[in-house]
This record gives sequence, C-alpha cells and structure tokens, in this order.
Amino acid sequence: MATYTPSTPIDDIGHKPPAPPVTGGGDDGRSGDVPDYGARLRRARLGLICGIATVGMVFISLTSAYIFRRGLPTFQGESNSYVRDWGSVDLPWVLLGINTAILLFSSITMELARRKAARQAALAPVSSIPGISLGDEQNFPWLGVTVVLGFAFLIGQWLAWSAMHTRGFFVYTNPSSSFAFLLTIAHAVHLGGGMIALIWAASASLLRKPVESRRIAVDITAWYWHFMAALWIYIFLLLGLAR
Repeated sequence: MATYTPSTPIDDIGHKPPAPPVTGGGDDGRSGDVPDYGARLRRARLGLICGIATVGMVFISLTSAYIFRRGLPTFQGESNSYVRDWGSVDLPWVLLGINTAILLFSSITMELARRKAARQAALAPVSSIPGISLGDEQNFPWLGVTVVLGFAFLIGQWLAWSAMHTRGFFVYTNPSSSFAFLLTIAHAVHLGGGMIALIWAASASLLRKPVESRRIAVDITAWYWHFMAALWIYIFLLLGLAR
C-alpha cells in the first residue's frame, strides 16, 4: 500500500517550523551585507550639490558687496563732503594668469582621474572572475599630479599676495585692495578644503578601500575641484573687469 510522506517536517504537536527570514527584499534583491554603492554615490552627489550651493551663495554675496561698495562714496568729516575712496589695485596679472593655467590643467588631470576610477569600478565585477583578464591598464597617477598642481596653485597665490604687499597694497590700503584680498583668500580657503578631500581620495588605495568606495571619493572630489576652477575663473574676470 502506498504511503504519503510530507515534504515539510512537522514537530510532535503538528506545527510547521517557522520559515527562514527573507533578506534583501527592500534593496533590489541585494543581501543586507552588500553595500549599495550606487545609492551612496547619489547621496554623496546630493550632499555635494548642497555644499556647492552654499559656497556659491557666499561668493554671490561677496560679489554684490563688491559692486555696491565700488560705486559708494565715503563721507569725510574733515572736508564735510563725500569722496570716492575706491582707488585701484596693481594686481600681479601675469602671476595670476599662471595660477589660472595651473588650476585649469589640474581640473583636466582631476577629470582623467575620475574617469579612471569610474572605469575601474565598472570593470571590478568582471576582473574578479577567475580566468578573466582585462589586459594591462595604464595606471598613471592622475590624482598625484592633481595634488601637486593644487599645491602649486596655492603657492602661486601666496606669491601673488606677497607681490601685492611689495607694491604697497595690503588688506587695509583701500576698499578695492580689501575686496581683492578677501575674494582670493576666500577662494584659497575653500580650495584648501578640496585639497584635504583630494589627499584623502589619493590615499584611499593605500588604505585598501574597496574600488567602489574609492570611486565615490574621487567622483565627489572631482566635481568639487571643477567647481573651484570655474569659481576662480569668475573671480579672475571680476577683478579684471569690475575695476
């Protein structure tokens, strides 16, 4: 006589054992132990946009104050009259032009580093398959070159400020020199923050970070670096045209 054997085991009191928990249902089928680097990259870019908007508002405010103060006379009590005290500043344009070229070239090397990191992250799943070889890839240190160029730009800015001091222009000389120092120093401070992020991104490989994590660091740093280059072009033109 045929007998029936249940496929699901039943305990002594006739109850089925609990089903195992389902993992990864809310993360596109990913296991909870696998990081979602795509979502992390989107969140990081959103944070970067907020930071760039904040920095942009700061320099828009400085520009408004620069243009407004440029046409505003000052009252002198000795003569009991309004005088124009804006004056002119003999900026070291050749040195500033060299600094501009350095920063623009560093933006190009930073973009090459970003594309290299994105390519490595995209090919990482394929290269991890045994027996699959993607060939020899050129590992030019674009991030290292960008770090060197960033330091060169900051040193060039320091030389430009020293040249202004040699020509007799200081922060307190006149309102024009005050704004020239304020705009260039504020940009250098924000670029210094980008340098910290750039050094961290360049050292991520030494810290044995996952390739996807390195890609996020390089991507965010690259877009911020491009913004700093565009912001410097804006400041350079502002100081040259609105004199």
